[in-house]
Amino acid sequence: MRKINEECGVFGIISPEPTQAAGYTASALLALQHRGQESAGIATFYSDNSLVCHKNLGLVNDIFGDFLRHVPATNVAVGHVRYSTTGSNNVENTQPIETVHSRLTCALAHNGNITNAAKLREQMVNQGGKVFHTTNDSEIINMLLIEQMIKSGNIEHSVLSVMNILEGAFSLVIATPDKLIAARDKCGFRPLCMGKIGNATVFSSESCAFDSIGAEFVRDIQPGEVVSVDLGGNTVTLRQKDTSCRGLCVFELIYIARSDSFIDGLSVYNARLEMGRALYRQKPVKADIVCGVPDSGLHAALGYSMESGIPYAPAFVKNRYMGRSFIEPSQQMRERTVNIKLNPLRAQIEGKSIVLVDDSIVRGTTSERMIKPLRQMGAKEIHLRISSPPFKFPCYFGTDIDSAENLIANHMTVDEICKKIGADSLEYLDLDNLVSIGKEKGVKFCSGCFTGKYPIPVAGSGKHQFDDK
Repeated sequence: MRKINEECGVFGIISPEPTQAAGYTASALLALQHRGQESAGIATFYSDNSLVCHKNLGLVNDIFGDFLRHVPATNVAVGHVRYSTTGSNNVENTQPIETVHSRLTCALAHNGNITNAAKLREQMVNQGGKVFHTTNDSEIINMLLIEQMIKSGNIEHSVLSVMNILEGAFSLVIATPDKLIAARDKCGFRPLCMGKIGNATVFSSESCAFDSIGAEFVRDIQPGEVVSVDLGGNTVTLRQKDTSCRGLCVFELIYIARSDSFIDGLSVYNARLEMGRALYRQKPVKADIVCGVPDSGLHAALGYSMESGIPYAPAFVKNRYMGRSFIEPSQQMRERTVNIKLNPLRAQIEGKSIVLVDDSIVRGTTSERMIKPLRQMGAKEIHLRISSPPFKFPCYFGTDIDSAENLIANHMTVDEICKKIGADSLEYLDLDNLVSIGKEKGVKFCSGCFTGKYPIPVAGSGKHQFDDK
C-alpha cells in the first residue's frame, strides 16, 4: 500500500498583550495534524527575548503536555507539524528551525520543498564555510536570512530578498521577539492565510485552524507576498515583482487539506462535492449505492450521489484508533494496517452494485486490497471512481508522490488497472473537469503530477515545461 503523504502545517500568533500564545499554537496544530504526523514543535519568546523551543517526534497530543503547563504567557509563538519530504525523520530535522545570531534571533516554520536547496547548500558550504545541523531544506532559509540581515538590517526586506533566491514551494511563518512574518512563494504552491483573534494576528496553513481557536479568517496570503505584523499590530506588506506564475497544488483540494478549510477563496468541501458530481457526468453507471473510502473519498462520493440520485451509504467501518497507514515503516505493515483499519460492512453491501469513490490510485495495491473483501462480503458489482486523474509524474514541490516507475498508470491502461484491482469498471476524473473547479475564483493549479508540466522550471529535473491550468 502506498498512499500520497501529506504536507507540513505551519501556524503563528502575535499579540500586543501577553497571552497563551503557545497554547493557542498547540490547539491550532491539532487542527493541522492531518498535514503531518511525524513530528511537531512550538517556539516562543520569553519576556527577556530568549527563544524557547519545544519539539519532538510524534503527535501533537503526545508532545506538549508538560511544556504547556509550564510555559508563561508570551506575545509571539510559531508552530509546525511535519511530514518529511526532504530530510530524514529525526529530532534534528523537526521544526521550527531556531536561529540565534547577533543580527537575527528567530524561529521559522516551513511548508513546501525548495527545489534549488542542494545547489544553495553546496554554495554555502564551499564559499561561506557554513555548518548545517539538519538535512532538511528549511535550514537553508535561516542561513540566507542571516546573510540578508547582515546586508540590510531590515527583516521584511531580508525575507523578500531570500524569496527571490529560493526556487520551489514555500509557505513560511517566521517569529522574532517582536514580529511575526508570513511569506508565500510566487506561485502559491502551498496555502497560507491570515486571521484575527481579539487583538492578536494569526497565520496558518489552513483556515480550519482558526475555527479551532475561535479566530476570524481575514484573507489568504497572496503568492509572492510578505506580511509582517509587530507587537503594536502594525502591518507591513511587500510583494515580489514577478508573480505571474500561479500553481496552487491541486492535491490540496483532492486530498491534503481538511474539508472545512477555505483555500484561495475555494471551499475544499464544495470542491470535493463537485469532483464527485463531475465523475458521474463523465461516465454514468447504474448502481444500488454510492460509497466513499474513508476519509479521503467521502465527500466526492456524496457529490456523486447528489448528482446521480443513487443513495449514499457506508461500505466500511473505520477503526478510529488506527494510525495513518502510510507512516508505517514497511509495505507489509502498511497493508496489515489497512486490513485492520477498514472493515467491510456486510449488511450494507451484500448483493448490491456499488459505486466506490476514492481520491487516487498510486500503485494499485490499496484499491486491490479494498475491493477483494467487498467481493468476499457479497458485493455484486464494484464500480471504482477516482476523484483525480492518473498519477504519472513526480512532484518536486512537497507532495510525496512515488517515483514514476512505481506509478501504476505508467505501466497499464485504465482497462488493465481495472482488471488488476478487480473492479467491474474504473473511471478517473478528467483533468479539465478538475481544473475548472478553480476558474470561478481565478485559481490556477499545479497539475504537474498528472501532466508532467509545471508552473516553473524544476532545478536538476530536466523538466522545463509549463502548465497554465
